[in-house]
Amino acid sequence: MTSVNTAIKLSSRAEAEGIQPGTRSCSPDLAREPWTFDAAVGYGPGASMGDSAPAATPRQPVLPEEYRTASEAELDRRIRAAQETLGDRLVILGHFYQRDEVVQYADFVGDSFQLARAATERAEAEAIVFCGVHFMAETADMLSRPDQAVILPNLAAGCSMADMADIDSVTDCWEQLEELFGTEPDEHGRVPVIPVTYMNSSAALKGFCGDNGGIVCTSSNAAAVLDWAFERGQRVLFFPDQHLGRNTAKAMGIPVEQMPMWNPNKDLGGNTELSLQDSRVILWHGFCSVHKRFSVAQIEKARADFPGVRVIVHPECPMPVVDAADESGSTDYIRKAIAAAAPGGTFAVGTEINMVNRLAAEHPEHTIFCLDPVVCPCSTMYRIHPGYLAWVLEALVRGEVVNRITVDGAVAGPARIALNRMLAVRP
Repeated sequence: MTSVNTAIKLSSRAEAEGIQPGTRSCSPDLAREPWTFDAAVGYGPGASMGDSAPAATPRQPVLPEEYRTASEAELDRRIRAAQETLGDRLVILGHFYQRDEVVQYADFVGDSFQLARAATERAEAEAIVFCGVHFMAETADMLSRPDQAVILPNLAAGCSMADMADIDSVTDCWEQLEELFGTEPDEHGRVPVIPVTYMNSSAALKGFCGDNGGIVCTSSNAAAVLDWAFERGQRVLFFPDQHLGRNTAKAMGIPVEQMPMWNPNKDLGGNTELSLQDSRVILWHGFCSVHKRFSVAQIEKARADFPGVRVIVHPECPMPVVDAADESGSTDYIRKAIAAAAPGGTFAVGTEINMVNRLAAEHPEHTIFCLDPVVCPCSTMYRIHPGYLAWVLEALVRGEVVNRITVDGAVAGPARIALNRMLAVRP
């Protein structure tokens, strides 16, 4: 099957030649190489291109020309040669959403949580090259040994959802909630509110949770984490993804009316004191731009075009989409559900296009397609390219470490507390 990157380039070429392209993408800029955007503030073309990036968003220095002009074949040769030279001193991690042209070199492929754990399982590795986004590399740095270098091939590979909740805004929210609720536990020993951050957040927010009795969650253990939190708190402050929080809590029987949204740009998050007092889960005004693209109309069309289709979506999708689907689950859940199905199934999947495309290639016994007909990959995953991978690997061969991601000890300590609480909670 043609990779997403190749399909986008072929579509762009056809359009330039006046031919009706078979594949539509959400931006013509996707056909350009990512180093075209390295000097700009922003997430780059793709699903997050309309999101506002903080001024402090990391930028990638100019990639040396030899990597920008190298052919695919030359980059492949250089990457594989560097891997062979480095041997067990190197481990490459690739996220499910990464482009095929990069993930082919990964020693481990998985979601952010699986890859963070994989980073702890290669004790002999001196360098961990994380082909994902910034918060994932931060987590790997906090869970790996201090002498292991965690490297992000492109520093501009951030996450717009993670950036929607920053430490200053969350601290301000927390102070307002403490003023409203107080800090004394009830007769059952439960404090007024417990902070829960999704894995897709900065190390600073994981540290905030560690300092304030909170915990980290993943899309696969969010319900178990909320159970953990409700044993210790009367309500939960859930950030940064409103949809995962809402969908998980709703499935646990919590009424939507008891899940007010906190907008950090408004006093009391735009809520009344009464609605906050009556809340069970306070949701942050954040979202994933990839999963926000999926709609009920897309599901209806899939059902009309493919009677009997099985619709599986990620819980970062809006609630009406999750409600309209047959099931929802993490990337690993989606992968396992398709792998376990009897041959001949038809699946409409609501998650990032690179993963859906790869699942279709791996399972020719099924018909598998993305709910969104427009090709619109994760903007920041797409910033990783074989050119950057070759650059960081050849630097390692020379004994140089570039693009190292490190988390300050004052943040890493409490963040590890929150992460270890998460590791102790089993779905």
